[in-house]
Amino acid sequence: MGGFPLLPDSAGRRVFVALGDSFTEGVGDRSKHLPNGVRGWADRVAEKLAKAEPGWEYANLAIRSKRLRQIVDEQLEPALAMEPTLITLYAGGNDILDFGTDMDVLMAEYENLVGKLAATGATLVLFTGYDVKVSAILEPFRKRNAVYNQRVRELAAKYGAVLVDYWCLDAYHDRRMWDTDRLHMSKAGHKFLAAQVLDHLGVPHKFKPKAWEPPAPIGLREWERRQRRWIHEWVLPLFRRKLRGVTLGDSLKPRWPEPVKVPPKGGLRKLIEERES
Repeated sequence: MGGFPLLPDSAGRRVFVALGDSFTEGVGDRSKHLPNGVRGWADRVAEKLAKAEPGWEYANLAIRSKRLRQIVDEQLEPALAMEPTLITLYAGGNDILDFGTDMDVLMAEYENLVGKLAATGATLVLFTGYDVKVSAILEPFRKRNAVYNQRVRELAAKYGAVLVDYWCLDAYHDRRMWDTDRLHMSKAGHKFLAAQVLDHLGVPHKFKPKAWEPPAPIGLREWERRQRRWIHEWVLPLFRRKLRGVTLGDSLKPRWPEPVKVPPKGGLRKLIEERES
């Protein structure tokens, strides 16, 4: 699987469909010009595909906070109807953070989804989850993440999928690769992941890692201040939403619900400008 150029189907079509949650929607990579106010690694991959091989179409059905069952119910059939030649999937991360999740049940549902996507004959890209070491508050969920990652690796091998082993990417040890919530990638993090996906597919690009100076050390008082602010602004609202049964994605629609032909020059922002003109 993989290796550029990604082969079109028998009709000469090249269609990239991205499925998932906030990871794939692009949360953390803000852009006031694009749908839902974000850009993300998948948009960047679509633009590089179109630049390298004009004619690529792109749909992104991912919405923040979606659980695996919602991704299956809301995104699978629309994706299959698009007859994709390239599919990316990250799903299950929000389930891992839910109380009472049965990992055996979750991964059985995940395999069922992967099997249906692989049966299309499209190039399928899967991702492990990152081992985010943000606070002892979230430490109980790390074991679930390890189980998830091992099963994703096994399923990628079983179904012949391209595996982007996000867990192993050392660049994400730098806190600047993360947004202020510490759970979603920053713009730099999304760019780096786009480069990883493109490298796995053999697609040329010019993304380069940030040449940062080492982060400045901080004192205990500043560390405590940042921890309190993070808990107040992100952790507590997260758990309140869980208790109320609401999510940040409840009122949102997919950013690119139908395949759009990506302009080789100007990318998706040019497409928006053309629509608004």
